[in-house]
Formats: sequence, structure tokens, C-alpha cells
Amino acid sequence: MPLRRALIQLLAFSGLATLFDRVFARGPDYAAARARLLREIEQDFRATASDTGASAPSPALRRALDTVPRERFVPPALAARAYENNPLPIGEGQTISQPFIVALMTELLQLPPGARVLEVGTGSGYQAAILAEMGMRVHSIEIVAPLAERARAALDAAGYAAVVTRIGDGYQGWPDAAPFDGIIVTAAPDHVPPALVEQLKPGGRMVIPVGPNWLSQELRVIRKEPDGRTVTQRTLPVRFVPLTRAR
Repeated sequence: MPLRRALIQLLAFSGLATLFDRVFARGPDYAAARARLLREIEQDFRATASDTGASAPSPALRRALDTVPRERFVPPALAARAYENNPLPIGEGQTISQPFIVALMTELLQLPPGARVLEVGTGSGYQAAILAEMGMRVHSIEIVAPLAERARAALDAAGYAAVVTRIGDGYQGWPDAAPFDGIIVTAAPDHVPPALVEQLKPGGRMVIPVGPNWLSQELRVIRKEPDGRTVTQRTLPVRFVPLTRAR
């Protein structure tokens, strides 16, 4: 009898099959996990379409979700859970957003390849990687230095070195890189930061969660008109970590 089969039978009888799986099993099937996650995201789009106006991810967004290795943007101990449709902790009291929310916010930007995008709250780096995979020119700012450093390393390792990052107060935006075609904010202020509106190009869009606490946030899409006025669309109730500001 082949040695491996004999070991399986022996371990099964001894109650140590789980230990054998850990030693001999293959790593997670990330391709299958990504495909399963995409199906769940598409279901969520359909379920929320009446509130968001987005019934499905675009083909470009689907390709990005199916390409970016999310397992590289979570702590190694959570890599096997990277394709769950849930937020996950990434340290420093922060989280990587639920994949559906990442997809929805990206879709609501409605930007073409080559657009200049500001991300406020680099976090894990995953949202920036999705935008970059879609051909956008991404500037991403993070106030928590250890997160910014880990995200920079993850982006480089995953092949997204073109994403420009910095450590700083995202409430103030990135004036010397403005204006932007789109702004995406991945933490919730209690009001829309005026500096971000100022740095948005006429015709551009900002997607931002806004609310005073965890229980009363809403995801908004803010469109800047050619004359500088803004038009706001309110979409879904959401739960994001609060936007941290410099003291």
C-alpha cells in the first residue's frame, strides 16, 4: 500500500486526521475562492440596486476583483479568509473593507482608465490596488504610519508600485497632487471635508461614508458640477472606522 494512503488510514483511526491535513494539505484554492466571492458580490449588487443605482460591477471591475490577490493585503494568519465577503482586522484598530463595499465604491466613482484618483485611508492597500488594476492613476494617503508602511510593501509585492502613497492627514487631502477626477474615502468623517470638495475636479465624483458614529453612517456619492456646486446622492447605511485626523 502506498505510504501516503497508509498514513491516511492510520491517522483516521487514531483521530489525528486534522493534523495530517495541516501537514500534507495543499494551500487554499484562491482562484476558486475569488470566483465564489465574485458571485456573492454580484448578488449584493442586485440586492441593493434600487438604493445605489448600480445593478452589477462593470467588466473592468470584475476583472480587477478576479485579478488582485486580496490574500496579500491581509495579515498572513488571515490569508485563508481573504475571500470572505466580510471586513477583516488588519491591525492598529483598522479593518480591510468588505469586498462588496470595495466593489460598490469603485463602481460608484464611474471613472475610466487614466483617471486621477485620491484615496483617503490607504489601510491595507487593497482598494488602491483595485483602482490601479483598472488603469487609474492612484494617490493614496494614510495617517497611521505602520499601516501605510505595510500597505506600501504589499502594493509593491503585488505589482502595484505605480500607486503613489504618503503618510499624512487625509482630511486635508493632497493639495499638491490635486485636482482629482475622483476621490474615494475609506473611513468615516462626521461631515464632508471641505478640502476634499475643493480638490475634486468639476465633473468629478467623491464616494465617502459620512456619519457621527458607527450606527449612523451613510455612503454618499458627491458630484461636482461645472460651476462648482455639488449634488449628493445618498445610497446605503454603512459601518466604517472613523476618519482619524492629525492633532
